[in-house]
Amino acid sequence: MTTQILIAGFGGQGILFAGKFLSHEALIENKEVAWLPSYGPEMRGGTANCSVTISDKPIGSPIIANPDILIAMNLPSLDKYEDAVKPGGYIFVDSSLIERKVKRTDVKAYYLPATAICSEDENLRGGADIILMGAMIRRTGVVSLENTEAAFRKVVKANKPQLLANDLRAIKIGYDYED
Repeated sequence: MTTQILIAGFGGQGILFAGKFLSHEALIENKEVAWLPSYGPEMRGGTANCSVTISDKPIGSPIIANPDILIAMNLPSLDKYEDAVKPGGYIFVDSSLIERKVKRTDVKAYYLPATAICSEDENLRGGADIILMGAMIRRTGVVSLENTEAAFRKVVKANKPQLLANDLRAIKIGYDYED
């Protein structure tokens, strides 16, 4: 089984970090992975997206034209990629930053106020991407929640252990979020 995921938003929202985390989680589960980051020249504040393909068999190309899953962290990303999601796919929306609803009726849409949740807790600032990852993991089962700590240890800098604890909290918040 192959699942293609597109994470999109502004630079500085953790788009590439979320993609790296998801890639390491899949690798720990002995899956094939392709990770392809893309960002504008400004990086922080510019557009950013990250494609992650997870499969049980070798992956021919990291390029995703029609994702199974879209994680949209800003309105321009939802506007740009909503129509590309495969019918029957999933769209996860940061409803703190995106006021409109998904227009399509042939996909499953989930709305989480991820940025607002992070704003309420100083330790979670910048964790909206991980909250959305938690919600996506629960609802799609593309990877399990079992190996998240090991995956975070691969991507969180060793000299910032407080970030590991914050990411573990954020993913649990997203996983447990009821819409």
